[in-house]
Amino acid sequence: MYKYSPSPITHCCFLVNAGSRDEAEHKEGLAHFIEHLLFKETTRRNTSQILNRLELVGADLNAYTTKEYTCVHASLLKPHLERAIDLFEDILFHSTFPDEELEKERGVILDEIASYLDQPEEAIQDDFEDLLFKGHPIGKNILGTTESVEALNAKDIKGFIKANYNTAEMIFAIYGDYTINKIVKLAEKYFGNIPANYTPKSRIVPAINEASKIVVAKPISQTHCVMGGQAYSSSHPDKYGLLLLNNLLGGMGMSNRLNMEIREKHGIAYTIESNYTSLTDTGMFSIYFGTDSEKTDKAMRLVNKELKKLRGNKLGTLQLHQAKQKFIGQIALAEENRMSLIISMAKSLLDLGSVDTLEQIFDKINAITAPQLLKISNEILDEKQMITLLFEPKE
Repeated sequence: MYKYSPSPITHCCFLVNAGSRDEAEHKEGLAHFIEHLLFKETTRRNTSQILNRLELVGADLNAYTTKEYTCVHASLLKPHLERAIDLFEDILFHSTFPDEELEKERGVILDEIASYLDQPEEAIQDDFEDLLFKGHPIGKNILGTTESVEALNAKDIKGFIKANYNTAEMIFAIYGDYTINKIVKLAEKYFGNIPANYTPKSRIVPAINEASKIVVAKPISQTHCVMGGQAYSSSHPDKYGLLLLNNLLGGMGMSNRLNMEIREKHGIAYTIESNYTSLTDTGMFSIYFGTDSEKTDKAMRLVNKELKKLRGNKLGTLQLHQAKQKFIGQIALAEENRMSLIISMAKSLLDLGSVDTLEQIFDKINAITAPQLLKISNEILDEKQMITLLFEPKE
């Protein structure tokens, strides 16, 4: 996949349709472990040579793992694209996963898990997802657990890659100043002889879990709360409606409804936000806030009050117009982040088989109606159907 830009800076990514939801039971953290080990040793390069291949020309190389993807990406000056493609091909298809590197990186990831658990605002989101998708791989922590990571071995790694690194489910995307002929020639040179792997993948759609409220005592000084439920998939016709609704309720900026009511008006939460993440066959909607323990009940009442407003009242013409203009402006500004843009386009191509232009996205947002948002609010924002998780300070 290629998008032209006259910039002297190139952004490129290699997206693999393999993430933490594809891990077998007791193998949690395997996809993330592999992502770390891709930078360690190949049949042609050692760790130092891998890391220096792009950094010696001032480029930035990184990677991350999600529930459904593994992504390696790089930003670099225009003349060095072939270096990046050469390196991507090497680490993704010729990594050797030596035992000594595996043990070193195991320690790094165990430290990462420990550090993550020390941050309640992060840990509560993972525990919430585990409740939301109880018994399903989507709910598991991408990092895995101490026990699962300690047990992973080279056989697990090679088995996961064979089962999930399907060559028909990979996207290499470039944003830069090249001719399409140059891109095709480089792709053929470095990826043309990669053996095909068409291992079929079977992902199970998660069941809907019942509403519940769970309180967990933690050695923390403030109460943290996440409430929410399952939501629309990336192909659902109401996805853009929920994106707009989420932005209005608790999305980017300081003027969203939750921030104005809970923080600005009542001053009872430093951070309050809502989030909607769509996956290929489901989605997640959640609201997070942190506050002093004695203010928790009031904060929850105020949150539920805002949800009730959206379920009970259609947006007026001016409110809907303003919400759309704000969201459209934020999307336009986000396009300045070229790396995020090219990764987003690659995901869209992988999941949906197409990529919408900015104008097409704006048309979809402008087509959203007040009755549609009211319907979405009643489907997604009913607190009686939500799972609520509270981390409270130990007495």
